[in-house]
Amino acid sequence: MERWISAFLEAQAAELDAARNTRLAYGRDLKDFAGWAARQGLDFATLGRGDVEAYLIHCDAQGLSQATRARRLSSIRQLYRFAYDEGWRSDNPTLQIRGPGKTRSLPKTLSVEEVERLLQAARQRGRTIEDRLRNTCLLELLYATGMRVSELVSLPVAAARGDPRMLLVRGKGGKERMVPLSPPARTALRAWLGARDEAEDAARAKGKPVSRFLFPSRGAEGHLTRHRFYVLIKELCVEAGISPARVTPHTLRHAFATHLLANGADLRVIQTLLGHADLSTTEIYTHVLEDRLRDLVLTHHPLARNDQAT
Repeated sequence: MERWISAFLEAQAAELDAARNTRLAYGRDLKDFAGWAARQGLDFATLGRGDVEAYLIHCDAQGLSQATRARRLSSIRQLYRFAYDEGWRSDNPTLQIRGPGKTRSLPKTLSVEEVERLLQAARQRGRTIEDRLRNTCLLELLYATGMRVSELVSLPVAAARGDPRMLLVRGKGGKERMVPLSPPARTALRAWLGARDEAEDAARAKGKPVSRFLFPSRGAEGHLTRHRFYVLIKELCVEAGISPARVTPHTLRHAFATHLLANGADLRVIQTLLGHADLSTTEIYTHVLEDRLRDLVLTHHPLARNDQAT
C-alpha cells in the first residue's frame, strides 16, 4: 500500500504539477486509510466499496468534520482512479459512493479598523528594524493582494524588482495571475527590499550564498515558512488587542475579499484576484452584501419609503 501511495504522489508531482501542500494532504489522508485497512487485514488491491464506506463510518465515529471526511474520500477516489489507469485494478470501488459533502461556513473576517490595528502592530513588533520592515511588508502585501500564505512566503525576489505596480503570483496547480499593489504595499515593499538587499550584500561579502526569495530564511525551504507566519500573526494579534483565536493568515485573505466586495467590486474581478478556478467558490463572500442590499431597498424603494412614512 505504501508503494501505491508513493507512485500516486510521484505522478501527481510529475504529470499534474500538484503543489507540495496538495501532495502532503493526499499523503496524510492515504496513509491514514492505509493504516486503517492494515488493521482490518485489508489491502488496496482487493478491498471493495463496502470497505471504503466502513472507513468513512470510522472517520465519522472519530468525530472528524464533514469537510475532512469529504476530503479523505476525494483522496481515495484520486488514488483508485490512478490505480485503474495504471492497470492495478480492473475496477474503481469508489465510483458509487456518495460523499458526506462539504459544509459552506461563512469565512471569518476582520473589520477595516481591526486590519489597521494589525498593520500598526506589524510596524511596531520585531527585535530589529529589519524584522519590523519585513513584518509590515508581509501584512501589507497579504491584505493588498489577497494572496494565499504559501504564495506570499515563496515569492521570488525577482518579482519585486523595479518598484512594480503589480506582482506575478504562481498559485495552485502552477497557474499564474497578476495582482495589483496598493500604494502602502508598494511603500512597504520598497522599504523591506532595501533592508533585505543590505543583509544579502553583507552575507555575500562573507562568502555566504544569497537567497532567491523575497522573504529568505535559513530553513530547508529557503524562505519563511507558513508555520512561522502563522505564529507571527498570532503575536501581532496580541500586540493589536485582537483575540488570536479569531485570526489566521487566511483571515486577511478573507478580509481582502469582503472589503472589496463591500465597496462595490465585481465578484468576477475578486475571483480573478483570489485565483479561484470556479466563481461558486468566490460567491461565499456575498454574505457581506446583505446589510448593504437591505439598506438600499429601505432607502430607495418607493414602497419602503411610504411604509416608513406611515
